[in-house]
Amino acid sequence: MVSDSRPSSVLPRAQDDLLLSLSRPSFHRKAKRGLDVCLATLGMIMLFPLMLLICALIWLGSGGPVLYKQQRIGMAGRRFQCLKFRTMVPNADKVLQELLETSADARDEWEQSFKLKKDPRITPFGKFLRQTSLDELPQLFNVLVGDMSLVGPRPIVANEMARYGDVLPLYFSIRPGLTGIWQISGRSDCSYQERVAYDEQYVRNLSLKNDILIILRTFEAVFSRRGSF
Repeated sequence: MVSDSRPSSVLPRAQDDLLLSLSRPSFHRKAKRGLDVCLATLGMIMLFPLMLLICALIWLGSGGPVLYKQQRIGMAGRRFQCLKFRTMVPNADKVLQELLETSADARDEWEQSFKLKKDPRITPFGKFLRQTSLDELPQLFNVLVGDMSLVGPRPIVANEMARYGDVLPLYFSIRPGLTGIWQISGRSDCSYQERVAYDEQYVRNLSLKNDILIILRTFEAVFSRRGSF
């Protein structure tokens, strides 16, 4: 069962995690992938008009590309381009660099969570997309091509791997998810240690039943905008 309680992560030995991933039944992996393909295909068909509208509003609002691509780390350590609707100004990297160089508070917040509650890079429409999680709709394509799963650990960037410590082999054992336990348990209100613990909890209790429960509860979390900024 999925729990709202925030687990305290007990870091396992790396070899135990590798044995866990190797012993996972192939039926479960195939069934999970089948569920991903069916639901992602259905979602892209149903949401295609909305995605076109979002593309038009991004382009009209700030110009530039409508999609943002960032390299993330997936299953078995494979790198892939994670897709999102662009929610930031076109020169976002420069704006962030200038902010971190001039604000010690922003620099400390960024080093702790890789997020900023008051992020000057985010456009007004981009803020709405983030609060509603609509910015992540292009990741349905990542699911279709096999880079991601509908449910799984958060897709991380390369410099986050060290923070996973002995849990990293567990992260590598499955595809990262469009949603997961951390999204239904506070999202950005969670500390980084809690995010890692949620990812560990998910992999160690992997089941299609939990995936379906997480998908259903994701809608509740999105509509409440809990922990989003």
